[in-house]
Formats: sequence, structure tokens, C-alpha cells
Amino acid sequence: MRPFGPDELLSCYARGVFPMADDRHDPRIYLIDPDRRGILPLNGLHIPRRLKRTLRREPFQVRVNTAFANVIAACAAPKPGRDNTWINDGIISLYTALHHQGHVHSVECWQDDQLVGGLYGVSLGAAFFGESMFSHVTDASKVALAYLVCRLRFGGYSLLDTQFLTDHLARFGTQEISRADYHDQLAPALKQSADFFAMPSGLSGDQVLQALSHTA
Repeated sequence: MRPFGPDELLSCYARGVFPMADDRHDPRIYLIDPDRRGILPLNGLHIPRRLKRTLRREPFQVRVNTAFANVIAACAAPKPGRDNTWINDGIISLYTALHHQGHVHSVECWQDDQLVGGLYGVSLGAAFFGESMFSHVTDASKVALAYLVCRLRFGGYSLLDTQFLTDHLARFGTQEISRADYHDQLAPALKQSADFFAMPSGLSGDQVLQALSHTA
């Protein structure tokens, strides 16, 4: 039997399924195909007032792909109120391989040369599949999300898949749609091309807010 590797993982995303583990220390990986799917419309990001203030203050330096291993490790680590995660060693290995292939990216928030928040996800065609985020400082992961959406819009992406709808994601405009509607959006996105690196470098928080305020 052919082993499950990064190429097989990409094929799963193209079919609309994604992997999870039951436990950080459980070696098994399951493929998930939920009845309902969370998506964040790229023209529908809601930025709460406090986050707007944070973006304008620019307390973080936002970087891309400079510390992917640290980001996924932080996402897999326990935190108060969450003793366990769905990211096991097998998942870390798979996504690290896809990162080296250029299909997985991290958006990172740094403060005083310390990684304090970020997220990572899979890029395939004009679809981006958000996987996980973490924050050690207030608003760090939220700033990373705002920069991600801005980057996807600059790059010509058409779909941001959040997998599930949570109360946290709902605050930013995430919607829940049926599996059939999800596939209706996924299929054309996979046929399109997008550029994760099209966003101009060095955009200020205020410039990001301005870019996000304009609908495509």
C-alpha cells in the first residue's frame, strides 16, 4: 500500500477533505469531510474596532514563512483551556513537507524579536485552507488573520476555507455553508491561479485596513 504523503494530502484538499488527529499524542490521522463548512468571504472580513486600533498602532512586525516550524509547533502546543490539540507528529511532518514544496505558508507576528502569534494554511490554486492559529499576545493571531486576508486578496484568491465555524471566527464574518455549496466554490477556485506573494512588502497596518475596506 502506498504511504500517505504530501502529494496525497494535496489530493485530499482537492477533493474537499482534510486531516485531523484525535489527540496530540495519537499517531492516527483521520480524513474529515464535514456536512457543514466554514468559509470567510474575502470581501467580507469584519474587523472589530479594537483590532482596527491595534492594526494602526502596529505593535507587531508581520512576516511570512520565516518560522514555519515554530508556528506549527505553537499551534500544536497545549494552552490554558485547551490541554490537547488535533495536530500530532504525523500532521506536523506532512505540513512541513508541503511547506518545503511551497504549498503551505505561515503568517507570523513578531514583537521584540519574539514570535508571539501567527497562523498557517495550505495554498492550492486560488483556494487557501486555513489550518490553525495561535497567540501569545493579545490580538497577535487576529492581526495575522487580517494580513492573511489582505494577502489573499492581492494574490487573486477566491476561497478562504476555515474548515469549521467557531464563535471566534464568526466575529470576523465567517459563514457556514453546506458541503455541496462548498464544493461549488472549491471546484472553480482549484482551476484558477493565484500568487501568495503578490502583496507589496512592508504594508503598514493602516494600508492593510485601507486595502481591506475596498471590495473587489
